[in-house]
Amino acid sequence: MGSDKEDTEGKTAEFGMVKPLYQDEHPAHTVTLPTYFIDRFETTNAQYLKFIEATGARPPGDWKGGKPPEGRGNYPAAGMNWYDADRYCTWAGKQLPTEAEWEKAARGPNGLEFPWGNEFDPKKANTGGADVNDLAPVGGFPQGRSPYGVEDMAGNVWEWTADWYQPYPGSTYKSDAFGQKTKVLRGGSWGGAGHYALSYFYRASHRLNSEPELGFPDAGFRCVKRPR
Repeated sequence: MGSDKEDTEGKTAEFGMVKPLYQDEHPAHTVTLPTYFIDRFETTNAQYLKFIEATGARPPGDWKGGKPPEGRGNYPAAGMNWYDADRYCTWAGKQLPTEAEWEKAARGPNGLEFPWGNEFDPKKANTGGADVNDLAPVGGFPQGRSPYGVEDMAGNVWEWTADWYQPYPGSTYKSDAFGQKTKVLRGGSWGGAGHYALSYFYRASHRLNSEPELGFPDAGFRCVKRPR
């Protein structure tokens, strides 16, 4: 889990990034996980609608009349905050994945850099370089599935995880955001970064953090189930 990569090309400054590339992924370390199952696909609008109808939960802000846009039932549900995503997983008898569970499912048994391999290919996921310029139906990029058969773990929507944004054991990186302040999202989204489809955001070890109260249009989630 994590990486020991360094920004040797000065991309942090070139792209005006808020935090230095790779530093919050340090150090690479081994994590042993008990058995778990992870959803093959991101939670869809159709699935999230069932949750809303069953519980009276609030719909995402872009749903008109409490319904997803016509013809987009199989698109990833997006726009909910961390608490909404956590409530859905609980309702479904599951949980949000930990960072370690999410990263393991994305990287496979050999610790790949991207779900499909170690070289970035913007056409293997709904990235800013895939010429979709919008969300895509889940499972629309089968060539980019992970070694475990999990789809869309790069691109389409950022995915909420269970964990607070914390330093890894042995890390020397300091951040004011560490602590029980922000939650971690993984995987990148269809929007890329500005006009760039930067491979950094689609690496399976990349970490994004955001306040759990906030939802945004390219953030969704998937769930895990841990055997008792």
